[in-house]
Amino acid sequence: MTARRTEAEGSLADFVSNLRTHPKLIDRVPGTAIFLNPGGTTTPLALRANVEHNHVRHARVIILSVDIQNVPRIPQTKRCTVDDLGDPTDGILYISARFGYAEKPDLPRALRSIPPHKTQGWIDLDNATYFLSKIELREGRGGGMARWRKRLFLAASHITTDASDHFGLPRDRVIVMGSQIEL
Repeated sequence: MTARRTEAEGSLADFVSNLRTHPKLIDRVPGTAIFLNPGGTTTPLALRANVEHNHVRHARVIILSVDIQNVPRIPQTKRCTVDDLGDPTDGILYISARFGYAEKPDLPRALRSIPPHKTQGWIDLDNATYFLSKIELREGRGGGMARWRKRLFLAASHITTDASDHFGLPRDRVIVMGSQIEL
């Protein structure tokens, strides 16, 4: 499942490089878009879908991952790391937010704690849109897993928490974009 998701997402470095190499093919729209992603090596499915289907990217694009550590709490000063992915001027950033296992991940609060000199200016969190990638699993005909196991896995995959609530995101500014992966 993880391998299939990684394949669908594709390399973040290649995706960003393509955006930088062909800037006239994609319109830049005003605003800040924050794309949640499991890590910093693959492209968020919602970002890929937004660019491929809508042919736009926001002026500020933040790819944000959450890393839960094996300690109860992370000091606020060590909460976030910022990477401009090789170009400090194009408005595309990767941010990793670390939380201890005893903390409730509040992503807007974590982002507010980042000094503006690390993020190419203040992040406009009052107007930012959060994009979540949702994967819908489908039962495929391929081998590798017994049919009853596929069905059990599919049923269990629907038992999830609401990411908006879990990460403290403002519900009125969250967009969920989906993709399908076959088991």
